Amino acid sequence: MFSRGRKRNFHAKKSGKSNKLALFLLSFIACIILFLFYINDRLLPTYLDYAEVQTYKIASHVVTRAISAKQIMNVHEIIESEPTNSNITKFNTEIINKERAEIVALVKLQLEEAEKGDLNHLPELDNVQYDVGSMEAGDGIVFFVPLGQALNLPILGNLGPKIPIRFHIIGNVSSSIVSDITEFGINNAKVEVGIQIKVNVQIIVPFASKTATVEQYIPVAIGIVQSPVPHIWSGGDNQPSIEVPVELPQ
Repeated sequence: MFSRGRKRNFHAKKSGKSNKLALFLLSFIACIILFLFYINDRLLPTYLDYAEVQTYKIASHVVTRAISAKQIMNVHEIIESEPTNSNITKFNTEIINKERAEIVALVKLQLEEAEKGDLNHLPELDNVQYDVGSMEAGDGIVFFVPLGQALNLPILGNLGPKIPIRFHIIGNVSSSIVSDITEFGINNAKVEVGIQIKVNVQIIVPFASKTATVEQYIPVAIGIVQSPVPHIWSGGDNQPSIEVPVELPQ
């Protein structure tokens, strides 16, 4: 009888210890998971900001590479009329739209090739490693950065786990024509016409995503336009007009 009672007490104690150990392990695992979620929630804005900076660098490089072979035109090639008594007001829209269409097509092609894993179209960035396999599988542009680098912690440097960052091109590449005319001297102006490229991307980091727009300005034509000096010149609103002595044609 006594031996049976001792065995029951032994088994009860052993079962109690096992239950306590199992409860402790479950509590410990739950605490670790909660701690990781807490850390991730606190560091998530930093991840996204870093991912956006790197994404902007990569996308800007791809856009710049797409038009690197194109020559900037002389502004006189796109001017349709040069009024002698007023500022330049009219450009040859056919030429400008043709350049715009060619630039957009080149940018789209370069971005598509980059998303397919062609490293020739991607820049070599410090502490950034591209995941060619994921890119070839159609997951967008994927790269890894060390945790210490993303958090800007010099002590860690390149240590720690590598965080995957991925971004997709959303929709078509949009563009708009931008012109700038800066007057100087007497009836002279610097004229610049360019294309503003906008690429919408979706940036994805663990447990979060963000939509951003990468913009890049591409000059199409730049030059100086000089118009004839007028016979009458006014140096300001409070000064009298002065007639410039010129020899009139016979």
